[in-house]
Amino acid sequence: MTLKARITEDMKDAMRAKDTARLSTIRLLLAGIKQREVDERKELTDAEVLAVIDKMVKQRRDSIAQFEAGKRMDLVAIEQAELEVLHGYLPKQLADAEIDALVAEAIGTTGAASPAGMGKVMAELKPKLAGRADMTLVSAKVKAKLAAS
Repeated sequence: MTLKARITEDMKDAMRAKDTARLSTIRLLLAGIKQREVDERKELTDAEVLAVIDKMVKQRRDSIAQFEAGKRMDLVAIEQAELEVLHGYLPKQLADAEIDALVAEAIGTTGAASPAGMGKVMAELKPKLAGRADMTLVSAKVKAKLAAS
């Protein structure tokens, strides 16, 4: 079963269970997937669906930070609930040690020795870590590693 099919089935289950919060998040996700399919004029693969989910997760994190700064805890709770639903579709997240090992491997593969090589390292890591790690955290790790060398 493709990821998109699983999301569609989960939407039907949420409808049957009358779980409005989950249903609204899943509908938002399916709308994002559909929009990207229309824009690109093709059926999305699981990896591309993961990229859509990843983007939505990042948007939720940014919104939570903004709402916390504005002391809008009611909106923070809504965004966190949406974040939980979205996390259910992402693959298992990698541990810090695994991310560090992949960063070191990518630096070795690309031969980057300074922060100027960060783009090459991130290009190497992105396909391996998409949906499995917070790319902002990965970027910070790469930057720190390259600055230290």
